Amino acid sequence: MGDMTIEAPKTTPKHIYSNVTADYDIVVVGSGPGGLSAAARCAQIKAKHVLLEAESHASDTIYKYQKGKHVMAEPSILPLRSHHNFKAGKRESVLGTWDKELEELGVNIAYGKKVNGINKDEATGVFKITCEDGSSMTSRSVILGIGLQGNIRKLGVEGESLERVQYTLADPEEFKGETIVVIGAGDAGIENALGLADSGNKVFLFNRSDEFPGVKDGNIALITDADKNGSVKIHYRTSALKVVETGAEPPLMLHYNGPDGEGQIPCHRMICRLGAIPPRKLVESFGIVFPSPSPVAIPVLSESYESNVKGLYIVGALGGYPLIKQAMNQGHDVVDTLMGLPVVPVDEVLLKEKIKHYKPNGSVGEVLDIIGKNVPLFGTMSKLQLREFLLDSTILTPKTGDVIFKKNDYTNTFFSIVEGVAEVDVEGKDGKTIVVKLTQGQYFGEMGLISGRRRSATIRAGQGCVLLETPRKAMLKLMASVEDVNKKIDESFIRRAISTHLAPQLSYDAITELMAGGLEAKKYNARQVIFKQGDTADGLYLIRRGSATVSNIIGGKEVVLSYVTAGNYVGEMALLSDAPRSATVTATVLTEVLVLNAETFKTVLAKNPQWRAAIEAQVMKRVKTNVVREDSGSGDTDLINFLMKQGLGEATDVLIIDESLCVQCNNCETACAETHQGTSRLNRAAGFTYQNIHIPTSCRHCEHPHCMKDCPPDAIRRSEHGEVVISDSCIGCGNCERNCPYGVIQLQVQKPPKPGGLLSWLLFGLGAAPGKRAPDYDPEATKKAVKCDLCRGMDGGPNCVKACPTGAAVRVSPEKIIAAT
Repeated sequence: MGDMTIEAPKTTPKHIYSNVTADYDIVVVGSGPGGLSAAARCAQIKAKHVLLEAESHASDTIYKYQKGKHVMAEPSILPLRSHHNFKAGKRESVLGTWDKELEELGVNIAYGKKVNGINKDEATGVFKITCEDGSSMTSRSVILGIGLQGNIRKLGVEGESLERVQYTLADPEEFKGETIVVIGAGDAGIENALGLADSGNKVFLFNRSDEFPGVKDGNIALITDADKNGSVKIHYRTSALKVVETGAEPPLMLHYNGPDGEGQIPCHRMICRLGAIPPRKLVESFGIVFPSPSPVAIPVLSESYESNVKGLYIVGALGGYPLIKQAMNQGHDVVDTLMGLPVVPVDEVLLKEKIKHYKPNGSVGEVLDIIGKNVPLFGTMSKLQLREFLLDSTILTPKTGDVIFKKNDYTNTFFSIVEGVAEVDVEGKDGKTIVVKLTQGQYFGEMGLISGRRRSATIRAGQGCVLLETPRKAMLKLMASVEDVNKKIDESFIRRAISTHLAPQLSYDAITELMAGGLEAKKYNARQVIFKQGDTADGLYLIRRGSATVSNIIGGKEVVLSYVTAGNYVGEMALLSDAPRSATVTATVLTEVLVLNAETFKTVLAKNPQWRAAIEAQVMKRVKTNVVREDSGSGDTDLINFLMKQGLGEATDVLIIDESLCVQCNNCETACAETHQGTSRLNRAAGFTYQNIHIPTSCRHCEHPHCMKDCPPDAIRRSEHGEVVISDSCIGCGNCERNCPYGVIQLQVQKPPKPGGLLSWLLFGLGAAPGKRAPDYDPEATKKAVKCDLCRGMDGGPNCVKACPTGAAVRVSPEKIIAAT
């Protein structure tokens, strides 16, 4: 059965608590995937068992999926270890297979048995399980696989309980010709949206994020394709504000907040798929302890899935493992553990490969113990969570002096120091470089992880350095699921941002005092005002992510004074002078800020005269710059506003063409094509123009690249120098092309170089000699994504710029553009 051959033991194994007298060896509560797999293993090895199911049918979790839902077999890298078959297929097929196998395997299942009590007699070690119908039984052990379905999350806004605001969807074909908003961009929400669209409804999907973290790759491809063809409209970074009944047609009005501010959608109904939280009160009544009061906290489990109550095991979603294959493997392994059979975790071989360069003769358990002990950031994670985390990460053992990354690199992985030392080059008070040592247990890389900007320092491996490198996607997933990790990384980001950009003069204790005064996190959509000229100063604004413009009203017109990127700060002038705000600050893209309390800022400033002098010097520098900007008039402001609308607020490198110099020879496009196997990544004529400044269709290498979101093979990366590049592992799914808001990615079959024109061949050596025929290529070959890579690895910079005979084409950062206007 399953992906692995599982043999029955030659003799009936004995339960590890076989000296205890009870009705059953094992009582399994809940017939979800984990419970079914556990019961099937019990039946196969002849363990005395019963499977208790509250409903009149098995597999209620899958049963409540929408009709026709395609059930995926994830994670794909893990084999299946179960006596129930499971492979990707329709809901009905999966249920049919499992129902048939329940009978064939001889599983002892009891329906209509809703468990309301599990109590352990500490004197005898026997569990008493009671049900709502008044029946009870005793068992040597219990496997709890009840899932989370009984505790569905509500919308949390006005109107959440209206009749047409639904939290489940059994059959998408029940509704036709309606306008329906689906809220929740997990697998369930995506599948509901796709099903409703197929039934002829107008469907909107709200995603609070700008990515689909944790969603199966197949679903990401399907929903982004639906967005492209118009059958589903995805609203990213959007959340509901309230729902009201209109008393007309359509009957609901949804008020929401999105990247462009507040909006409304009239609709017939809403399908809210917001997940569920553990049935905590019930589970705690069984004696199980949760590690924190957070409603999303999950019980701490041992490596064998045992809870704090000896003999009571938890499998599946309740233990933090919602994927079907994971739950089935767990159910099988718990039974083997209880019956004294040897158990090797199904991911053991994969993890052994991960640790071989670090501890070639060590065990996976030993390495997990070292990571959990040596890195406090991961101290609250269970062994099971650490196993999953290590699967996504890489253990590095660099030599002393090896560069991990350089200052101004654009890499965005996260590093934890498992052993030894890492050395950081920091600019001292006298302007000279000093080396600061980071020791075992510390971590770095959170600035790039969160802000998307360049690395703020060069870091090298010190003596005995062992690092755990984690990709951005895996780290964001961990931060979303483990509250303590998210809190610690946020605090570290704030401390490093303060010490790097705001107050390098301050001691550790002074920064701690500054942070202790209170930090308020705020989020602003593109073109939303952060604070206005004339407002009372309420604090210092540290930009965590995104960017902003600083402007003033001069002669009745707005004049942009400066452009501020992530990691920097605004608002210090008013705090120093105790005067109202002297300028207006506006977000250029989705921007997150952290506000330092005004009074605490002033208190710490007064105690540290060296810092105050540095802040005052910065203020004087900004004032001089602003005076020059004010004298330039509003024409430059109009140009800056144009540039911001073209996405420069989130760009790191932009191609600009000065049309007063351009002779339209098209050498830039030709050079690009000849550099990239015949396919130009640049469309010179396309794009927008203001005055003589033209922004052609070419990649902007965004600080948080849209194309990087939801790439199934993780083929798009930012290189250490900032280029956003697509690797050969691209599978041609088209997600990046659909996600790019600037239309700079195309799917192409790789072509041979085109023959060059005579002039470009003679003057610049571009292309093959004129007249040579390019070799044929297979037009049926798989198309792959292509985009500008800034001619990475070539001397002299991008060839589009080098090939321009008049100097009209330049590639430049937004900061330099703003400074030059």
